[in-house]
Amino acid sequence: MTAPDPEYLKHEQYKDSTRLQARARLHADYSRNPYSWFEWMFDLYHDLPENARILELGAGAGWLWLKNGRRIPGGWDITVSDFSAGMVAEQRNNLARIPRPFQFEEIDIQNIAFPDQTFDAVIANNMLYHVPDRPKAISEMRRVLKPGGTLFTATNGEHHLQEVHHLMARFGFQPNEYLGGFVSVKGYTLENATEQLRAAFNHVELHRYDDEILLTEAKPLVDYILSFPIELSPERLAALQTFLEAEISHTGQFPITKDMGVLIAR
Repeated sequence: MTAPDPEYLKHEQYKDSTRLQARARLHADYSRNPYSWFEWMFDLYHDLPENARILELGAGAGWLWLKNGRRIPGGWDITVSDFSAGMVAEQRNNLARIPRPFQFEEIDIQNIAFPDQTFDAVIANNMLYHVPDRPKAISEMRRVLKPGGTLFTATNGEHHLQEVHHLMARFGFQPNEYLGGFVSVKGYTLENATEQLRAAFNHVELHRYDDEILLTEAKPLVDYILSFPIELSPERLAALQTFLEAEISHTGQFPITKDMGVLIAR
């Protein structure tokens, strides 16, 4: 299995949110569930103290807070971070729209530059499958949590976007070819994350999000695929788009499985 390449992730895939936005648009525009992923995740934070100190790691462009700006308790002290300087710059720009203070930091989850027992909650959403030394990252998150603190970590299940992977296989690509260096395929999933977290946490619970993608045009999925480190010839790309358009024309939509959830660890 190809391990994620931190330099590629920092300086190419996540140097800014351009590629991330292509993937997010597919979910935002074609998901069946009207209650968004970000709103649903935020609901899970309802038991946090009114004056909670919170660290989000791998926060990307800050969408979790941007989508829930009006719901954030006034007493929360929130540090938003990423290991990419470009993403941290986008966080600052995006969250300037919310009339409350945030702290911003460039942080490698494998070496979190905060003292022991600093935070009431740590959030690490859809990012631990990128981390080369995941046991170290989990240990670091445990270290900076206060006694009784909570880790919230979102990831995907093994069936997530399975139709996309089948489509790629039809056109001659296996997951390690287009995800290698980007994500550890099956390295941190809803199926195996609990066991990994129990190395540092006594109690882990899983919450699944109910949704699917109902695609009604081909281009958003093509853009999604092109956001990954993949080489597609013009001929192959045209064939893929033609195939998708024919499928959508025949049935009216191209359904795609979403297998997503959050693990809460204490």
